[in-house]
Amino acid sequence: MRFPKAKPASPATRALQVVPPSGPTAWLTTFTAGAMTFLCVFALALSLASGRLADRWSDALAKTATIRLSAPVEQVQLQTDAILATLATTPGIASFRLIDDAETRALLEPWFGPGLPVEALPIPRLIEVVEAEPGYDSQGLRQRLAAEAPGAVLDDHTRWRRPLAEAAGRIRLLGVLSIALIGAAMAAMITLAARAALATNSQEIRVLRLVGAKDSYIARAFVRRFTLRTLGGALVGAAAGMAGVAALPAADAAGGFLTGLGFTGTAWLWPLALPPLAALVAFLATRRAAFQKLRELT
Repeated sequence: MRFPKAKPASPATRALQVVPPSGPTAWLTTFTAGAMTFLCVFALALSLASGRLADRWSDALAKTATIRLSAPVEQVQLQTDAILATLATTPGIASFRLIDDAETRALLEPWFGPGLPVEALPIPRLIEVVEAEPGYDSQGLRQRLAAEAPGAVLDDHTRWRRPLAEAAGRIRLLGVLSIALIGAAMAAMITLAARAALATNSQEIRVLRLVGAKDSYIARAFVRRFTLRTLGGALVGAAAGMAGVAALPAADAAGGFLTGLGFTGTAWLWPLALPPLAALVAFLATRRAAFQKLRELT
């Protein structure tokens, strides 16, 4: 009875057999890749969510302004009517409205609690102004208000929009730096694991050299093995991170950014790029460490 001949192993398979498939370096590499990718997913989610929130706040304030009126009680209604008449004849204003006591109470409730006696407090009267396209002349409006209603102050939210725009850019930069630091830490850990594996298999490496194996063949074996380990760990870490982000509370206006932490729409594709990126980092780090260690073993 003739048995079928076994297919010869491919060069890639034979190269993988040079590196032991298990041991401390195996689980260390896989665990490091998974943990770092897990952290990268949350750093990416925090960066995108915080930047998105800052952009939303900045856009919400971009076309609005507030007129704050502080005047003696007997002058409040007269100056309010003067402000409304001035706004009605100012070009570049899409709409305006007087914020009533109920809405003022709702705005102050998070700080002072419910049941605030707005009528008994010297709270300025507020008028919301929505800018049209093209907008109004803010300096000219301030001069008209100063003449018609001396107690009125126009706030176009410029001092609020600029910090929010800067915060959005800095939060995104912080997210990129965090991911870069996590990647550097992962590269350092994989480098140490690769050097330890090379040192542990130094006798096997010398035997391979005696039978004619080149350093490029030996290095390729370690690079392939550690790259695959990293890719597997990163896939598990990315999946766990995406599941953790999906389990967070949904966005809520009352909860602020802590309830809006996550991905929306096509942003869910960003974590999928992390495992290939981790594999690339492992490839470069292991290749560099392998050739350095092989030079030391000569």
